[in-house]
Amino acid sequence: MYFDYSDKVKALRKRVSDFMEEHVYPHEETALRQLAEGERWQPLAIVEELKEKAKAQGLWNLFLPESELGAGLTNLEYAPLAEIMGRSPIAPEAFNCSAPDTGNMEVLVRYGTAEQKQRWLQPLLQGKIRSAFAMTEPAVASSDATNIEARIVRDGDDYVINGRKWWTSGAGDPRCKVMIFMGKTAPDNPDRHRQQSMILVPMDTPGVRVERMLSVFGYDDAPHGHAEVSFDNVRVSAANMLLGEGRGFEIAQGRLGPGRIHHCMRTIGLAERALELMCKRLLSRVAFGKELAQHNVWQQRIADARISIEQCRLLTLKAAYMMDTVGNKVARAEIAMIKVAAPRMALQVIDDAMQAFGGAGVSQVTPLASMWAGVRTLRFADGPDEVHKNQIARLELRKHQ
Repeated sequence: MYFDYSDKVKALRKRVSDFMEEHVYPHEETALRQLAEGERWQPLAIVEELKEKAKAQGLWNLFLPESELGAGLTNLEYAPLAEIMGRSPIAPEAFNCSAPDTGNMEVLVRYGTAEQKQRWLQPLLQGKIRSAFAMTEPAVASSDATNIEARIVRDGDDYVINGRKWWTSGAGDPRCKVMIFMGKTAPDNPDRHRQQSMILVPMDTPGVRVERMLSVFGYDDAPHGHAEVSFDNVRVSAANMLLGEGRGFEIAQGRLGPGRIHHCMRTIGLAERALELMCKRLLSRVAFGKELAQHNVWQQRIADARISIEQCRLLTLKAAYMMDTVGNKVARAEIAMIKVAAPRMALQVIDDAMQAFGGAGVSQVTPLASMWAGVRTLRFADGPDEVHKNQIARLELRKHQ
């Protein structure tokens, strides 16, 4: 494995970093102010401005591997760029590289029909609309996706959808125009992994209702947000089915592999920023007669943070390399390992940074509390730690059977 950045990636890395320094970091406070002063569930003007600037500079849709629609980057090449974007909450959308749109676009690129691509993929690639992914349900343990109870029933040239979903991220955004919905088309199929299908559901379809927006440790993440959505006899064209009935798990595996590693890439960037904030704080404060940075306990924490970040970066790069060279299925252990390791690492680094800031660390004075809340959700988003660890253990045990 050769992880040195190519000249192409080095150039893109500098361009993304320069864009962040010139346009993104200086406007984080602007975004917070616009959110506080305007209508919370409307797009932020500053983010829309940043999107146009990024598009004009060719820093757009960098995430799409194996597709002429992206920047022609592999997962390994995209990793350092996603890490830089992950340092700021407003950056991924500015580059049109934010979840769940990235995963949904990859689904449409891989599995969509020409008509589906024309109607939904093109405006998503252009950043004109946003999307959501409706999978998790409040009534069942969705860590086992075979538990899903929502129904997709064929009726002539249509499908009729009934169910309730939650943690449907992005559904509160007025720009969200389409959801990828997972439900059962064949609940009696003896193969539990062939019972599920995925279908495209336009947000304005009669019967689709956003019941409420959910908060994460008190943060509503507006204007993106996380919604509980009900589907009451929602009727969509049979042409909206993705890939075919019973192919939902197949699509999910194709979607969630890249999605999981993208989260990890961004999380490493977030941890780097937390460490940076911590170091600057420790160098600027004096306690018990010397800089905080000179106290042994803080030097130990700084060292632990650097070691942990480097370990996770290398594992992320290895997983990305394997996805590129041997495919997502063969790389599933590495993807699962980094999905467990990266959020845990970042939570510790952010927690130590909060400790360095004292009371300010848990307030709105720094971004750390919000960062911690967001990363904590990653321990169950796209599959909880326990499920990933079970998979890792099973794969390990097979080596010795």
